[in-house]
Amino acid sequence: MSLQEHLAELERRHAALDRELQEALAHPSTDTTQLAELKRKKLQLKDEIQRIRESEKAS
Repeated sequence: MSLQEHLAELERRHAALDRELQEALAHPSTDTTQLAELKRKKLQLKDEIQRIRESEKAS
């Protein structure tokens, strides 16, 4: 898998987590622990995407 393909996959996963998080927020019965986990995963992906983009710029 090329770096661009990996980046695209990370972006797809980030978008999917965003949709899942928005859906969970729309339901008041959603567990706060579940929300925190979704937010944590989304942030981890965002950080990884940013690291890859910065390393591409430095190359």
